[in-house]
Amino acid sequence: MKAHVSSILLGVRDMDRAKEFYTEGLGWKVENDFGVSVFFASDGASPVGFYAREGLAGQVGTDPEGSGFSGLVLTYVVRSEARVDEIMAEARKAGATILNPAGALPWGGYGGTFADPEGYIWSLGYSAQGTDQPYAE
Repeated sequence: MKAHVSSILLGVRDMDRAKEFYTEGLGWKVENDFGVSVFFASDGASPVGFYAREGLAGQVGTDPEGSGFSGLVLTYVVRSEARVDEIMAEARKAGATILNPAGALPWGGYGGTFADPEGYIWSLGYSAQGTDQPYAE
């Protein structure tokens, strides 16, 4: 198995709220809306989609009632500190919970962290130290 993710599916309780957060709040474009699942235009990256939480849990054979930190953090690397600040502002305006405001990171980079309305954690980051970063934009 390669270190590659073919797609990312997030189980959501409120499909409409999740779509609104990502489309109206963060500017994502819906590529396919199947009712029980939604996929966003990926711009060549791994596609991200939503699936009804109970249905997704049933599909993978687990309980849909989770609590606390799941151990999953979605990372988004950009090319400037200013872009980190812009995205954090967009997320806040869209209703995200800011977990760590944008600022200097212990390892020398710059970033911030927010949780979407379903509790999924996004870590935004920038580092001037490397040129081979897995840039999202």
